[in-house]
Amino acid sequence: MNKNYAVILSGCGAKDGSEIQEAVTALLAIAKTGNKYTIYAPNIDQKHVVNHNDDTEMQETRNVLVEAGRIARGEIYDLANINVSEFDALVIPGGFGAAKNLFDFAFKHTDFTVLPIFEKVVREFHSLGKPIGAMCVAPVVIASIFGDKSVEITLGADSPLSKEIEDKFGAKVTVAARDGVVIDTVNKIVTTPCYMYGDSSIVDIAKGAENMIASCNTLIG
Repeated sequence: MNKNYAVILSGCGAKDGSEIQEAVTALLAIAKTGNKYTIYAPNIDQKHVVNHNDDTEMQETRNVLVEAGRIARGEIYDLANINVSEFDALVIPGGFGAAKNLFDFAFKHTDFTVLPIFEKVVREFHSLGKPIGAMCVAPVVIASIFGDKSVEITLGADSPLSKEIEDKFGAKVTVAARDGVVIDTVNKIVTTPCYMYGDSSIVDIAKGAENMIASCNTLIG
């Protein structure tokens, strides 16, 4: 039976939205296993807009849902209207936009807050026992939401951030290869490092996405 995935995007572009390579390889990995996906994003303004060529902030406003529609080829829906009961699993690609628009780690470090609708959806997937896959920096917000459940995640190589996350939220942070995954079978959370390794390649990202989706498929049963 085909599995149905919800994928939450945070814009379009690694520096102010979803990391495009992570988003696309995750969608491809879902499709290659014969499963389906539906893409969502919050209908809010981006925190800011970044010129990806020179890293300068641009004096304009863009909408997260509208920008994420570029990746989704227009087939995208407002996160506020998701019906979690229709899905078997959730995937959250990374990118600085995830850490700016879904939770503001990029600005406040471990004192970040989480977008309420996003946290509500993530908690609902978890409460219904549905697997959650998180890529790159997205596991940070998983650690904050489910740290009281001793969730296990990866942020790639061991780093000072790993200890900060463990101390702040109570999560366990485990080292994983750039294309590897850490599987928390109790909480049904699968995480993969992606560009937490700054020198990862698109091949690494694609393999990590495939490993993440294969693990989620197993957890779905």
